[in-house]
Amino acid sequence: MNDVDNKGREPLQNAGMPQRNYKDTVFRLLFNDRARLLSLFNAVNGTAYNKPEELEIITLQNAVYMSMKNDLSFLMDFQMYLYEHQSSLNPNLPLRDLFYVARQYEKLTIGKNLYGQGRIKLPTPHFIVFYNGTGRQPETKRVRLSDAYEVQEAEKELELIVTVFNINSGYNEELKEKCPALGEYAAYVARVREHAKGHALYEAVELAVSECIREGILKDFLSANRAEVVGMSIFEYN
Repeated sequence: MNDVDNKGREPLQNAGMPQRNYKDTVFRLLFNDRARLLSLFNAVNGTAYNKPEELEIITLQNAVYMSMKNDLSFLMDFQMYLYEHQSSLNPNLPLRDLFYVARQYEKLTIGKNLYGQGRIKLPTPHFIVFYNGTGRQPETKRVRLSDAYEVQEAEKELELIVTVFNINSGYNEELKEKCPALGEYAAYVARVREHAKGHALYEAVELAVSECIREGILKDFLSANRAEVVGMSIFEYN
């Protein structure tokens, strides 16, 4: 999309819209709330935890690690979870997560003696992607780091597995029912995509936000964060 749309508006960066921080996505803003994130965690894992304060968000913030971007990282019961939303599947997801989790482990073990005789305990990692792009994907799939190995061997000495959940309409409906915020997020994205077929992107996002608020889809979230959501959505879909 060009800086000036087909109706001659000013460039987006001059139209009073928030500048996009590369790390920020609507998904991240929505689930950076511990209660919503715990609901998503419970839906994915089939658990019933009810104390959001027990969930510790540890998402990397430093711009130095831009290439290791992940929407959300958190600790729960001494396990580490890396959640990310994708509108297009990248075959290098496991490699990116490998870099990211290595940095997380580095942070978590600062000050500990890596060369001592005592074993350093590490949180068990889990890698999850929520996909709602337009390409055809199965309901659930697993992407492996070893798929990229030039020489395939029977025993993989290093493996990392990313589980991908398709959250488009008609897929993983039970998961979305268990976590209403995830289902409503997917519905919002679908509205933006549908309106973008016949409107300039800015108009499509504004229409989707207004429509969702009117229909009670992420109503409180969109009402409280409208400017940020509009800005992020435009840059995400551009």
